[in-house]
Amino acid sequence: MFAEIITIGDEILIGQIIDTNSAFIAKQLNLIGVSVFQITSIQDDKSHILKAFKEAEERADIIIITGGLGPTKDDITKHTICEYFEDELVEDNSVLEHVEMLFEKYISTPISNLNRKQALVPSKATVLQNKYGTAPGMWLEKGAKTFISLPGVPYEMKALIKDEVLPKIQEKYKRPFILHKTLITYGLGESAIAERLEEWEDNLPSFIKLAYLPNLGKVRLRLTAKGEDKELLDASVKAQIESLNPLINDIFFGMEEDSAVEIIIGKLLKERNATLSTAESCTGGKIAETLTEIPGSSSYFKGGIVSYATETKVDILKVDKSLIDRYSVVSAPVVEAMAKNAQEILKSTYAISTTGNAGPEKGESQAEVGTVFIGIATPKGVFSEEFNFGNHREKVINKAVNKALEMLLKEILKK
Repeated sequence: MFAEIITIGDEILIGQIIDTNSAFIAKQLNLIGVSVFQITSIQDDKSHILKAFKEAEERADIIIITGGLGPTKDDITKHTICEYFEDELVEDNSVLEHVEMLFEKYISTPISNLNRKQALVPSKATVLQNKYGTAPGMWLEKGAKTFISLPGVPYEMKALIKDEVLPKIQEKYKRPFILHKTLITYGLGESAIAERLEEWEDNLPSFIKLAYLPNLGKVRLRLTAKGEDKELLDASVKAQIESLNPLINDIFFGMEEDSAVEIIIGKLLKERNATLSTAESCTGGKIAETLTEIPGSSSYFKGGIVSYATETKVDILKVDKSLIDRYSVVSAPVVEAMAKNAQEILKSTYAISTTGNAGPEKGESQAEVGTVFIGIATPKGVFSEEFNFGNHREKVINKAVNKALEMLLKEILKK
């Protein structure tokens, strides 16, 4: 069973917004055994939309459309759906009541006739009630094919997918099982891992596929099994992971389905009643951002200091200026002082620090572009490592974040 996702909106095509909707929808469909055959982004143009609908109908069983459902003239999805289905718009009383309730309860501006037009839907559509917005979702069937139109606002779309769309798909269609298991590795590149696993990969059953997903310092190994027998898939993937583990034991950090590395760190810190702080220069607060994206991280993350300028390292982090004068701001002594001082100032069990030259030009230090020092302070002391992460600024920063978390996790696991 295949689905196709069509996102409508010029704002996507000109790069004004990033299409996160498709990634969310694809993941949710996969969880219920629906494979996504294609994702297409198109402009708000009737002929373009009609062409996309026709081509998607030929390829997929389920076509999910997001965007173009607003009350303004440039939102033409409903009208185009009517043309494609040889249908007309009619007023749906339940949608109108909902729109009026939203304006009365939450919106300060008076409701207009333009807003009331959100209650117009194709007569052949089953309305999917949008709890959080004025544009309803719509479910239409054409023979064996299903078209589902959803608003483009991410939080509205997500609620409709979970509350309305997935249950209806599960009720209507018989689907295979799709099982994903992803192992997280750090410290070895994709090609080196592939060499290790060549013989093991050659002996995988035909219904299990391996994918390598490299990402700046870490490689995820995703096993995907697809079939009708869920118990067989579970047992087979488990057996393959058991045979894989000895081959990657030195670089394996956990299962992605269980936790990302930052979540594993958080769980371990909570279990041990330990805390963490950060002192970041070249990573600009991205380590702290990664940690605080996790709900409940305030129970173990004490805080972070973004000491981007040299004077901030001296004035706020209390790094001895003589260390900077003697070794430069990008050096092991400085990064170790940053970690140790953050640990003391913020009264944390552990601390991470970074200093480096992310580029594109050399800064206050003469260190080569890509040079990064990462410091880790633990209850037993402080240490650092030097790396060169290349000459691309974004790559340098993200690799430094991943490496810092890897180094910290190794230290926590030693206890």
